[in-house]
Amino acid sequence: MASRSLRVVFAGTPDFAVPCLEACRASGAEVVAVYTQPDRPAGRGRKLAASPVKEAALAAGIPVEQPESFKAEEDRARLAAHAPDLMVVVAYGLILPRKVLAIPRLGCWNVHASLLPRWRGAAPIQRAILAGDAESGVDLMQMEAGLDTGPVLIERRTPIAADETGGSLHDRLAALGADALAEGLRRVMAGETLAPRAQAEEGVAYAHKLDKAEARLDFAQPAIDLERKVRAFDPWPVAEADIAGERLRIWSARAVPGVSGAEPGQVLAATRDGIDVACGDGALRLLAVQRAGGRRIGAADYLNARPELKQAAP
Repeated sequence: MASRSLRVVFAGTPDFAVPCLEACRASGAEVVAVYTQPDRPAGRGRKLAASPVKEAALAAGIPVEQPESFKAEEDRARLAAHAPDLMVVVAYGLILPRKVLAIPRLGCWNVHASLLPRWRGAAPIQRAILAGDAESGVDLMQMEAGLDTGPVLIERRTPIAADETGGSLHDRLAALGADALAEGLRRVMAGETLAPRAQAEEGVAYAHKLDKAEARLDFAQPAIDLERKVRAFDPWPVAEADIAGERLRIWSARAVPGVSGAEPGQVLAATRDGIDVACGDGALRLLAVQRAGGRRIGAADYLNARPELKQAAP
């Protein structure tokens, strides 16, 4: 069957959404406009910076829209004037009201980085790692008024590796999301109607937005929980801990089983292999850290600067 033309409005903001924008462009659909969050202050100078999606759209010569919301009728009218057949939403950062969802002829699709209904909400990638999930994935979903409650059109699944970080899973799911979206667009442009699958009523979990305060490690917790925190919060907000009187950012760590009987937070061993810190259950071996104002370094380099830790360890 001959491919049908498809007018698409794309809405997204961070790096995660860029591969999906590229998938829209590569599909043969006509991307008539890109919606993204207004420019925000960024960097040490706090200068206004364009989102990664805006930069990609401008480089491709696609018109960019940046409304603060869709509460104003004129903003909804401007969207309608693009006459979209479909709106594709990927980590946009705005809740779309019913009046917006009803504008495109085919409604709105969302690419969400979890296996719904688990981890609806803002931070599904990190929450999956924090919970020790064995599997993650992406869902291409038909949007409705609820938060990530719409029926699933296409799903891609992937295992979560034992050494997975928030950054590595982010990148893999961004690619998987683009792949699922590309398939959906191809099938619709070939004249197919995608069959929606309602989300299960059981197993709902919400992935609340990350808070920097969560990144503080409490050594009274089990070592495996702290290891997951370190991995989930790489590259942001990065785990932090007080080690022998110094606040460090913890970039890499591994849970070590065993019972020490030591006070949580006490340094048990300090060698080139890592710095073992007593936890509520087991120990956390610090492998890569960062001092205030410094760069990420391995445990061996850190111990060169703090040789007293070697002597202090029992």
